[in-house]
Amino acid sequence: MRIALLGGTGDIGEGLALRFARDTDHEVLIGSRDPEKARDAVDGYETELDERGHEATVKGFANEMAADRADVVILSVPPYYAGDTVEAVADSLDDETILVTPAVGMKGDEDGMHYHPPGAGSVSELVAQRAPEAVPVVGAYHNLAAGKLADLDVEFDLDTLVVGDNPDANETVRTLTNEIDGLRALEAGPLSNAAEVESVTPLVINIAKYNDEMHDVGVKWV
Repeated sequence: MRIALLGGTGDIGEGLALRFARDTDHEVLIGSRDPEKARDAVDGYETELDERGHEATVKGFANEMAADRADVVILSVPPYYAGDTVEAVADSLDDETILVTPAVGMKGDEDGMHYHPPGAGSVSELVAQRAPEAVPVVGAYHNLAAGKLADLDVEFDLDTLVVGDNPDANETVRTLTNEIDGLRALEAGPLSNAAEVESVTPLVINIAKYNDEMHDVGVKWV
């Protein structure tokens, strides 16, 4: 299977790329608006993996080309770019492509981070509105700390919640996710539940802010 990370040069993209490349046999594609930036990121990821004794297939493309080649497309972009990114690659998506969004709308002040969803109700629902009608959209990876994700010295024992309206797409994302060492995907229902899932992210960030020993804290449901 081919997994494309659009905006895969950023923090969450880097972490997911490294984890999928290290822990699975799937081909990882890094997308960017600037294909040269994508290829530069690939060089860095491959060096990181090689130094740890892992061989992996990672390639860099413009976002549109990465999406066109992928079975699963992960929008690893900030929430305010998610809708525009979907529209930019819409012609590269079809009903056999699963579109995944980990983005969360937040705003911060001196007290911490606060959930700030778009008018659609959640970023996941916004992405679904902007995606071609036949393309299944899944929300996942919202509550993972990007810094911890990208640090391969960190061993996980974390959960991520999966929401979506297409059961087969949800199952595919859960299966892929469970291939990452120490990460467990849990079903959280349809996209209408995405706001509840996304709103956990600012809570997690605030816990880390106010507890020095809990930097890059994650979530485990027991």
